[in-house]
Amino acid sequence: MQCRICKLEEIVTIDQRGQIVLPKELREKAELKAGDKLAILSACEENGKVCCMILMRAEVIEKIAVERLSPTLKAIFGGD
Repeated sequence: MQCRICKLEEIVTIDQRGQIVLPKELREKAELKAGDKLAILSACEENGKVCCMILMRAEVIEKIAVERLSPTLKAIFGGD
């Protein structure tokens, strides 16, 4: 799998309710469907304000957390 960083996919607009719509083509390309959960990460701040956000599938964040915490938890509580 090749992962490219910082590729502009789409420009979206925030509506009056603070919502955005991910265009159909992007949802299809990302294989996103109704009910999928996305995590929003802030990538950098400037003068205390977020200037870059990244959307990731929530299950990817969960997998990363489990992989990083498992060795520590095993060391503390023992186990295989």
